Amino acid sequence: MLISLTIILAGTWAGFAILLYITQDQLIFYPAKHLSSTPDNIGLLYEDISLSTPDRMRLHGWYIPAENPRGVLLFLHGNAGNISHRLASLEIFNHLGLSTLIIDYRGYGNSTGSPSEQGTYTDAETAWEYLVTERGHEPGEVILFGRSLGAAVATWLATQAMPAGIILESAFTSLKALAKEYYPYMPVGLLLRSRYSTEEYLVAANVPSLIIHSEEDEIIPYKHAESLLATAGRNSELHTIRGGHNEGFLLSEDSYIQAIRQFTDKVLN
Repeated sequence: MLISLTIILAGTWAGFAILLYITQDQLIFYPAKHLSSTPDNIGLLYEDISLSTPDRMRLHGWYIPAENPRGVLLFLHGNAGNISHRLASLEIFNHLGLSTLIIDYRGYGNSTGSPSEQGTYTDAETAWEYLVTERGHEPGEVILFGRSLGAAVATWLATQAMPAGIILESAFTSLKALAKEYYPYMPVGLLLRSRYSTEEYLVAANVPSLIIHSEEDEIIPYKHAESLLATAGRNSELHTIRGGHNEGFLLSEDSYIQAIRQFTDKVLN
């Protein structure tokens, strides 16, 4: 009986490990194709942008110019939905005097292809090149903003470019560290094909950073923000908000906006 039970448990464990390995892309990326709205819905002028990546993907995005802009923000969103679900953030950045470029990664919204870790990095770099080459923005006037998974993409991009600063909202230290918390009995280090090593990239980037996180975040624990702050050292600051992973910035809107205003004033000057 004991041997049979052990075999059954071992087989179940191995089967679950195989399932995690095979389906991990579906667990990481939740793209939505349909655009439910545009900046028009909140009264913002915008340009539809279509970018071509080096590996021949077509990326869709919006460029929302601010009136008398203080700088430019490249918005790299999280792992679910698409750019049409980020209108509240676009409105905040516009009112802060920041022109904003937001793109959908490959496989999201109207962008072609399928998402992958390397693909998101290539997409972010393509957006950066568009801002500094085609639109003529100086690197020192561009701020990278990454939310959740997008924070890992933004920190990677900061290792390749020289932005004025980087804002990381609801970020994890690495996908491996987060996966260990969700699957503590699985060898996630062996199973994961994606790394998204935010902490490692943040150190390598060595640019001013603002970390924003809620102590009530139910998806990415607050300790990830504390670890990122400790790793980045005096080049970084942490602003604590309240509320869940997806709505914290709205529940803490006043202090959230003030923290971003102070940080952008500092790095853009």
